Amino acid sequence: MRVNKLREIWAEGGTAVNGWLHIPSSWSAEVMAHAGWDSVTVDLQHGLAGYQATVTMFQAIGMTDAVPMGRSTWNDPAQIMRLLDAGAYGIICPMINTRAEAEAFVGACRYPPMGYRSLGPTRASVYAGADYAQHANETIVTLAMVETQQALDNLEDILATPGLDGVFVGPGDLGLSLTGQTGMDMREPALAEALAHIGKTTRENGRIAGIWTPTPDIAKQMMALGYQFITISTDTRLLSTAAKNIVEQFKR
Repeated sequence: MRVNKLREIWAEGGTAVNGWLHIPSSWSAEVMAHAGWDSVTVDLQHGLAGYQATVTMFQAIGMTDAVPMGRSTWNDPAQIMRLLDAGAYGIICPMINTRAEAEAFVGACRYPPMGYRSLGPTRASVYAGADYAQHANETIVTLAMVETQQALDNLEDILATPGLDGVFVGPGDLGLSLTGQTGMDMREPALAEALAHIGKTTRENGRIAGIWTPTPDIAKQMMALGYQFITISTDTRLLSTAAKNIVEQFKR
């Protein structure tokens, strides 16, 4: 079975950098995957890709060394299982607030007896190898998103979920839950305190802490707090920023 590069990085104590895809295109997915990210995540929750587009994006990512990941729209076992059958080597699941929700999420990602995932890895066995089903349970990465005050209060219980690899922080939603304010100011005191707590607590519990960040500088700050799976920006933001800079340079 094809090795999951993320697990190799973490086993060595390293930090993985993750690309994020909102654009429903196999071509832009291929370009991003060739940029050198350790993994690339297709975002079905807030991105624009449906299932068929996601499959073609996984095919494009699979032509590179980047690990294909998917963010599900919700804690939906049917969708999670389809993403895995399509070749996702890890799932990021939004809005996990309790251990029971984390257990349901992990169960959808693991074959019996560890979970209740249905057997039928249609594309996954082509991408990963004929022995996929025998090794999927220890290969697939499961990251539960911590995005609310409730999840923060239940963090240690969530981290104790058998088969859960770690948590992934959505700073926008977490900040909204903690302060009632929209935006992405990760320096806001309540959010900054929560981010430090999540990084420290997750590492102490032997799990992986992941997070979305807008810039490399903030990504480095999060790495210093113990985060080992760090997303920097999105394909949409990168395209928009580069295009605006070029237009502004020309007009000046």
